[in-house]
Amino acid sequence: MPLYEYELCDGNCAACSGKFTLRRPVSAPELTACPACRKPVRKLISGFNTPSIMKPLSITDAKKAGFTVLKRVNKGEYERQ
Repeated sequence: MPLYEYELCDGNCAACSGKFTLRRPVSAPELTACPACRKPVRKLISGFNTPSIMKPLSITDAKKAGFTVLKRVNKGEYERQ
């Protein structure tokens, strides 16, 4: 289940501090009110963590990971390495 971040549309609340995170199924209906204070909320667009520097995948790394490595011989023809 993904995590969703929400904030109150206006004002603040002692129960939710105006901003909260919930784990909800993708199939769940859109949340329109805070579960604690019942004030209207909006969903925030969250950032996510990705590696900033990543080395290119080598042929040996790909083979170790279980991938089949192919090399192009001619147009539309490939051979297994």
